Amino acid sequence: MRLTVLLAALSTALPAVAFAGPASDAVKFFYVPAVKFEADAQYRDRFTEPVTKLFDLNDQATKKNPDQVACIDFDPGLDAQDFDQKTVSKTLKLSETVDGDNAEVTASFSLFSEGDDSKREMVWSLKKIDGKWKISDIASKTSNWKLSALECVAGQE
Repeated sequence: MRLTVLLAALSTALPAVAFAGPASDAVKFFYVPAVKFEADAQYRDRFTEPVTKLFDLNDQATKKNPDQVACIDFDPGLDAQDFDQKTVSKTLKLSETVDGDNAEVTASFSLFSEGDDSKREMVWSLKKIDGKWKISDIASKTSNWKLSALECVAGQE
């Protein structure tokens, strides 16, 4: 009963927003309870091409020059380097659209409690592979970039 009332309240308050589901859960993992760095090798199985290629090049660049910043010098899911975890957790809103084995999850949140420039809108592209949602790209609507379009020359030298 409570869930029905909550869903009814949410659908009235946010009529244009799609509800979060399994694809959103794959994205939510990177924001709460703690923000995780997407390019970290321990999360590689949650991704697919084309971003895994960039992550591999980033790994190579880090190995070649451990004292230098590699190709990914910010957190792609945040479109930032600095953030306040409490604010991100409190303001995070996810919505998804699913089309067969493809999904798009939009994550909207604030990095800090103050400042208009701390608002972010990220679009995560996902593909269902062997029954699991895997992330194929991350794009920033706020800063107008796409992870798959970033170049990592350092890993190829």
